[in-house]
Amino acid sequence: MEKVRAALYARCSTIDKGQDPELQLSPLREYCQRRDFTITGEYIDNGISGTKERRPQLDMLMDAARKRTIDLVIVWKLDRFGRSLKQLVNALEELSSLDVGFISYQDNLDLTTAQGRLMFHIIGSMAEFERELIRERVKAGLDNARRKGRRLGRKPIPPIDHKKIIDVYLSDKSQSIRNIAKKINMNYGTVNKTLSFFRDGKIDNEGFPVHQLHC
Repeated sequence: MEKVRAALYARCSTIDKGQDPELQLSPLREYCQRRDFTITGEYIDNGISGTKERRPQLDMLMDAARKRTIDLVIVWKLDRFGRSLKQLVNALEELSSLDVGFISYQDNLDLTTAQGRLMFHIIGSMAEFERELIRERVKAGLDNARRKGRRLGRKPIPPIDHKKIIDVYLSDKSQSIRNIAKKINMNYGTVNKTLSFFRDGKIDNEGFPVHQLHC
């Protein structure tokens, strides 16, 4: 029988506070030796907080799983692997779909066993419960804001005062578009487009469209 190809993952939040990934990796290596696993790689995110969206070594580990170059992922503890319950469940679900096992050494969680798979379903239910609570809190907050008459969503964009742009331009045609925009506190592009339409006869002095008759 071929040996199980195991990948070890370790993460330390800080570098300068005595945290050493070897404290996590050393017992994992011994565990692999006892189980007769072949260690195909060690992935270490050192000095990276668990709240970070991107973790380079974890990304490489997941890429190895997708390429089917590993059979098993082993970590010291679950909180070293997942930055949140949702992220943890998503990652474990992906590993399961790729037929890659997962072991959390300190948590005694082995997803290659029936007991471990049962624990994973419990973790998944907790994640769904957490998501539902968040949705309920958000909905309650929005309902409360509506009852108080607060406007939800983005502020409406005020209409462009084309006449104001044209008036400032006509008061001194030698001034630059940038100066006009600065005077009336408007976007350069908006002022430039308005004056282009005005010079081309597409809008009049009042800023209204000019409907040209075509013979």
